[in-house]
Amino acid sequence: MQLAAIILLMVVLPIISIVQDLATNQVLLVEALGKWFVFWAVGWRLVSAALHQMLRPAYTAKDIFEIDDPAASKLVLEIGFGNLAIGIPAIASLYFPAWVPALALAGCIFFGLAGLQHIRNKPTTRAEIAAMVSDLGLAAVLIVYLVWHALLSAQ
Repeated sequence: MQLAAIILLMVVLPIISIVQDLATNQVLLVEALGKWFVFWAVGWRLVSAALHQMLRPAYTAKDIFEIDDPAASKLVLEIGFGNLAIGIPAIASLYFPAWVPALALAGCIFFGLAGLQHIRNKPTTRAEIAAMVSDLGLAAVLIVYLVWHALLSAQ
């Protein structure tokens, strides 16, 4: 289920949205790239993770972080709050396009650092590897968007 959600939110839905945007609007690829990866991959992925963390903190602590201590649920809740704090504005950026670059930067930092942490943790399960690859992949897409956007803005 987690792998399907990652593929859907971080690959399928952004690409479908970009293709549709390019086919129906006169929009630059860089604008569509930032808009849809921030909306789906940063926004909805973090909001869905936040909801899971806030509704089932013990599951996240035990099954994701492998911490078998009930007190860890307090930390998981706070992680959920942080995910929600970035995810909701990323979703809202669809209606506030000026927010896209800032949320792309926040997402790039978050997912880049999370991906590096996955490497440090030496992932062994399919879920850990999927999280590492998707986090680093999204950070790379957001870097491309941010550099491309900066270059176009400087002209």
